Amino acid sequence: MLVAERFSAFSFVDRITTLEPGSSAVGRYTIPVHLQRFPMCLVAEAIGQLAAWVSISHLGFRRRPVAGLAGETLFFGSVTPGQVLDLAVELGTCDEDAVAYGGSARVDGGLVLELRHCVGPMLAMEEFDAPEAVRGDFETLCGPGAPAARIRALPQPEVTVIERVPGRSLVATLQVPESAPFFGDHFPRRPVFPGTLLLDRQIELAVQVAREAAHAGPDATLAPASVTDVKMRSFIAPGQAVELRVELQPQDATTFTAALAARVGGKKVATARVAVATQTGS
Repeated sequence: MLVAERFSAFSFVDRITTLEPGSSAVGRYTIPVHLQRFPMCLVAEAIGQLAAWVSISHLGFRRRPVAGLAGETLFFGSVTPGQVLDLAVELGTCDEDAVAYGGSARVDGGLVLELRHCVGPMLAMEEFDAPEAVRGDFETLCGPGAPAARIRALPQPEVTVIERVPGRSLVATLQVPESAPFFGDHFPRRPVFPGTLLLDRQIELAVQVAREAAHAGPDATLAPASVTDVKMRSFIAPGQAVELRVELQPQDATTFTAALAARVGGKKVATARVAVATQTGS
């Protein structure tokens, strides 16, 4: 594993500007202008990371949330490099076992993404990172903030399509790298492939299948409208090959729902449903 500087590869909160211990927080993240794109799944990751900081600090840096469930993610737009994400989270419950939360991200006052009914299991911090180092990171975020534009590039896991029924289904393989800078943030002591990166690639595949089913014209665009029932069932480790499956279910002329599943060694490790909407430009 390549050990990166802290905050340098997969950390999407620059500062925590308001904190109600164990209850809520407001923060921000400036998307580095040099990036080619910033997936909406990483906007969701930023909200989840802010919620994690609230829960981690509330429990004295002994526990941290890892993976879990997301009941509903609503997409209201897209973001571009250089924009500032204004993040807000509210915790429902937070104890030694789990944290329940919701949150939102805005750009220039406009809502771009909302998370609802999320639950993160709390695990021992020392299994994933050094508690005192994490405490220092938290103090940095609540004080001067993390260095701007510190992330030089986003990971692009290799995906190979191995089976396709046009407009209906798709099977692909995602190869998790053996080593990568983002494992230095996620996590130093036990590297785990981020569920939001997995979901981003799954959504891309679902949009491909929906485009085939929609017979979209040249002015039509397809984009995710919502993701529901996200369940991360087990960790994905460096070097593993992940089988991705997309099964499309047309709902009407402009909206499609796809069932998403990921398996490692035949074992299901993640599931979700994504709604893809068609919009026709004027």
